[in-house]
Amino acid sequence: MTVIAVAGFAIAIYAAWLFHDLPDGTELADYRPATSTRVFAWDGTLIGEFAKERRIYVPYDRIPPRLAQAFLAAEDRNFFAHSGVDVGGLSRAAAKNVVNFAEGNRLEGGSTITQQVAKNVLLTNEQTLGRKLKEVILARRLEASLDKKQILELYLNEIFLGYRSNGVGTAAYNYFGKSVDELSLSEMAYLAALPKGPSNYHPTRRKEQAIDRRNWILGEMAKVGWVTPAEALAASKEDLVVQAAPARAKYRDADYFVGEVERRAQNIFGDEIYSSGYYLRTTLDPKLQTVARIALMDGLEQYDRRHGWRGGWDNIKLEDGWKVEALKRAAPAEREDWQHAIVEKASSSSVSIITAIDGTRGRLADNDVIWAFAGKGLKSGDLIFVSEQSKGLFRLHQVPAVNGALVAVDPWTGRIVAMVGGYSYSLSKFNRAVQAKRQPGSAIKPFVYAVALENEFTPASIVMDAPISMAGANGAKWSPQNYTRRYYGAQTLRKGLEYSRNAMTVRLAQKVGIKTVSQKIAEYGISDNLPAVLPIALGAGETTPYKLTAAYSMFANGGRKIRPHLIEVVQDREGGVVYKAEARKCPGACKRAFDGTESPKLLPDGSPVIDPITAYQITSYLEGVVQRGTAARASVLGRPIAGKTGTTNEYRSAWFVGYSPDLVVGVFVGFDDNRSLGEGETGGASALPIFVDFMQQALKNKPVKPFMKPKDAVFVSVRGYEEAFRPGTEPKPVVTAAPSDIEGPKPYTEVWRDGLTEEVPSQDAAPERKPYVDEAEPILY
Repeated sequence: MTVIAVAGFAIAIYAAWLFHDLPDGTELADYRPATSTRVFAWDGTLIGEFAKERRIYVPYDRIPPRLAQAFLAAEDRNFFAHSGVDVGGLSRAAAKNVVNFAEGNRLEGGSTITQQVAKNVLLTNEQTLGRKLKEVILARRLEASLDKKQILELYLNEIFLGYRSNGVGTAAYNYFGKSVDELSLSEMAYLAALPKGPSNYHPTRRKEQAIDRRNWILGEMAKVGWVTPAEALAASKEDLVVQAAPARAKYRDADYFVGEVERRAQNIFGDEIYSSGYYLRTTLDPKLQTVARIALMDGLEQYDRRHGWRGGWDNIKLEDGWKVEALKRAAPAEREDWQHAIVEKASSSSVSIITAIDGTRGRLADNDVIWAFAGKGLKSGDLIFVSEQSKGLFRLHQVPAVNGALVAVDPWTGRIVAMVGGYSYSLSKFNRAVQAKRQPGSAIKPFVYAVALENEFTPASIVMDAPISMAGANGAKWSPQNYTRRYYGAQTLRKGLEYSRNAMTVRLAQKVGIKTVSQKIAEYGISDNLPAVLPIALGAGETTPYKLTAAYSMFANGGRKIRPHLIEVVQDREGGVVYKAEARKCPGACKRAFDGTESPKLLPDGSPVIDPITAYQITSYLEGVVQRGTAARASVLGRPIAGKTGTTNEYRSAWFVGYSPDLVVGVFVGFDDNRSLGEGETGGASALPIFVDFMQQALKNKPVKPFMKPKDAVFVSVRGYEEAFRPGTEPKPVVTAAPSDIEGPKPYTEVWRDGLTEEVPSQDAAPERKPYVDEAEPILY
């Protein structure tokens, strides 16, 4: 009796120790496993996912009944009948384990789905009797705390199914690229095969075993009556076809954009973005994003081609096994139609190649042979990129050494509709759109002119374009020169900006006050903490393509500084809004029931930073840049376009920022180490073609719209151009009487303009002899 008492006491102590910290199960009532934050474009396209465990949580009522039944057939067909522990199942497992133990095989658990939930969520995976006892007790507690549907929902969302998939929602997407309600019966049965060991039933490495297990489950479903024998037979005859690899999203053109969204979302929510299952809608327009990526890649490749062939990306011996070696060393092919190939024979007149994947033989196009041998040439064994132009004829390609960025923003809302931060995200995750701080060169000039027009200058002002010198850094003389090294004398502001006159711009900034210019550039959001020195007026300060492009929006939208943003709205897993970019408040009338009157009007986005007339004045000048200035190449777009080129000292950076009435686009081209792009590689030569290619597609089939003129502006002709003035600032016109003789009025009046006499149309004669109003008189500075 003493021994029995001691044994009983020991068992009691062990049980108390074993179960002292065991949860009671009620905490699972509100449990939700870590769930992916899914990132969507403006139109609902899935573009990314943030997760430590990749999981798409699917509520029970959204899970197709047959999908749940497939898992029940495979794991626990008595789930809805037992109370957490299937005694019969445990007995069968125990009997099998006698044989398994004798043969050295893994022991079977005989666990119900409830037990698996207890183990996966609240316990460890240790294979001990104590853990198994805990599992049984906790399973009973779970059954007392939750209903069967809740337990099954937890199981189907928690279970690991391989392919980087936690839960059936993620598995359906990763394996088949579908949502759970799009799965076929055979696909449902395959997913149900995976809890026993995803690697045991890998869809490609162990396809035969995977199909056998899938078909067994289909048979079990038919036995229970969850599907008909005919349905099971038809599904078992289907092939098992899955995606090559799990991907965050099918849309792959937005890597740089999604990377920046992740950084910004983490700043707002911290690490919750990796576990809280947020729905995150961005500002991205997938169509524009794809066009932007292609335009930037094309432009960088064209620049790179102008600067010569640099040689193959590796060289190996052309012998047995070369294909394996070539693909082992392979650099990523950035274009879908690019193939890895090896040079078989090479001369300055002909190059034969063999593709690495399928061994196709061919030759390089003659133009590419000439291009290659004008550079570093080609030799046998060189590994290269090619694309097939026609049967047996291939084009030669190389990944550009140069890089760049493109940013497109809606000037009225600040929505970033497209952003590409470089040629290749796989080669470099450095996002040049938001991280590359570079001097903008002459692309800064519109803001200098805007500051001048906000002060005492008007479109009638004249500034001298002539050599200028002043004290520079360390006592040296600073003498800014025009790009052409020529000077043009007295010029209007329009001419100074259209033709990007450096000397004239420095004089303008000097007159306004460089401290004022520096402060305003900071206020416009271009760059902070700029020193108040005159080189700032020519773009000596640093900014990013993102900031500069957003700042140009104020010229397109009537002078308002918008807040550029990539994240539009974030909702939690229940659909509640936890963040939104829209900060405007709706007037009280929004809360009133509709009474048939005019709907309330929201104030426009952004805050006023310049007068709407000033914004239009700059836009008009920048239209001139496109029509006859440094960006004349953009006139091919055949619609109102404004913009400005920018080129920095020694051709280190090339810029173009341009816009239509509803879209602002900034393009930057430069090397990551900031070395020279080469003689003549200006913004007009390197960046502008990328802008044009993008806009040709972005504005295709869009209505042609003019830039809106301010309602209260006064329009006066100055030197042949219609200019906008703020009321009261317009100059007095030159007035001459229309001459007459015995034959009546002459058809023209002679007017002295810019030192030349020219003929301008005269007014019709009238009894009251109205005066003829010609051009405004310029004001000289």
